[in-house]
Amino acid sequence: MRRFAAFSGLIMLLGFLAVFGAIGYKLMSGRKSVPAEIAGTIQLPKGADVRAAVVAGDLIAVTVTREGRIETHLFDLETRAPRGVLGFASAP
Repeated sequence: MRRFAAFSGLIMLLGFLAVFGAIGYKLMSGRKSVPAEIAGTIQLPKGADVRAAVVAGDLIAVTVTREGRIETHLFDLETRAPRGVLGFASAP
């Protein structure tokens, strides 16, 4: 009976170590360093009114209002090159 209890305790200890190891790994590996200073100019379409700008991962997301529509323009963080545009519309 003592061997069974010791074996059970060892398995439980290994389980706890695995769970806490996974949590620690996620906390430490999820953080990527962002450049200390972000400077530069991003070209937006003419008549665009900036509503918000956010740095997320390796992208800069700039939400603008243009001609009554809301769009989010995505740019590369390092090169400032355009990566895409998301348009938003109401359902009919």
